[in-house]
Amino acid sequence: MSESITYAAAGVDVEAGDKAVELMKASVARATRPEVLGGLGGFAGMFDASALQGMRRPVLATSTDGVGTKVAVAQAMDVHDTIGHDLVGMVVDDIVVCGAEPLFMTDYIATGRVVPERIAALVSGIAAACETARVALLGGETAEHPGLLAADEYDVAGAATGVVEHEDVLGPQRVRPGDVVLALASSGLHSNGYSLVRAVLASAGWELDRHVDELGRTVGEEILTPTRVYAADLVDLLRTDGVEVHALSHVTGGGLAANLARVLPAGVLARVDRATWTPPPVFDLVGRLGQVPRADLERTLNLGVGFVAVLPGASVDAATTHLQARGIDTWVLGEVHDAASAPTQDGVEIVQGAKGVDGGAVQVVGEHPAGA
Repeated sequence: MSESITYAAAGVDVEAGDKAVELMKASVARATRPEVLGGLGGFAGMFDASALQGMRRPVLATSTDGVGTKVAVAQAMDVHDTIGHDLVGMVVDDIVVCGAEPLFMTDYIATGRVVPERIAALVSGIAAACETARVALLGGETAEHPGLLAADEYDVAGAATGVVEHEDVLGPQRVRPGDVVLALASSGLHSNGYSLVRAVLASAGWELDRHVDELGRTVGEEILTPTRVYAADLVDLLRTDGVEVHALSHVTGGGLAANLARVLPAGVLARVDRATWTPPPVFDLVGRLGQVPRADLERTLNLGVGFVAVLPGASVDAATTHLQARGIDTWVLGEVHDAASAPTQDGVEIVQGAKGVDGGAVQVVGEHPAGA
């Protein structure tokens, strides 16, 4: 008779999973809110929603995402906490786009082999970013998938829920011709376009530990820079006296033009000028090293613009003061025009209908300043 097969022999280490939970408890405990009920380890996370009773017409907003192939960079460098920041930013910053305050988040980690310290590092990053965003990390799951993933491979995903008063929902219905398009600087590549970036580096034969003078550090350190988490700063901006915001856009997959077009109404065109900013060196490096066409770069990477606010001109100064006090550089990218009379540039693509949204249009014109 053949030997008996245990769960551990099949490649799943329950004790390692339990150790990982113990290691992450302290960091998860800091990512909380007063509305959280119960503690870590329950079958479901619980959130006291009684505060919503004071709202006139509460609208729940939800989002889910991962960080794509950026995990391959983290695994190659054996640095795992920054991926947690990426995950939170990609999820909660989508929620604030509609004006909602993110309330709580859950995460899911799938790995070929549970290494408690690695899982704890991942979750500590998630928890730290949740704390920054004032979001409760309400629960999560770590799944060991031997035979499906290699021992040191993993992937992460997350989901979050927020709430906004119906009358405060942001979006195309508020945008008007004459509104200003305000850019919020990114912290770097964020978490989109890594299949392109990795292909460029591989084609050039560049290793992640290669020091690049123009970056001031190794290429691996540069491209592993965590995604900026904007949520709390933007929620506070929406509550700031003297600031009226009509729409927000998170610049992720698809680039600046496509994501801005998603929050504009039909019948308007936003004209954005490249001359208003210089993309950080990493974007120029990827473009030059891979001879990537500009159109492809702009459809894939954020080029230094991580978020966009569309607001009346009268609110620009107050919004800029608020955001720059929080360490977020801002600048005016352009303006929203009536499409019928917009000053467009012949021969330059007009982006419309991005991500299945039949809304407004965006034209990106001009050239970045010399040296970009």
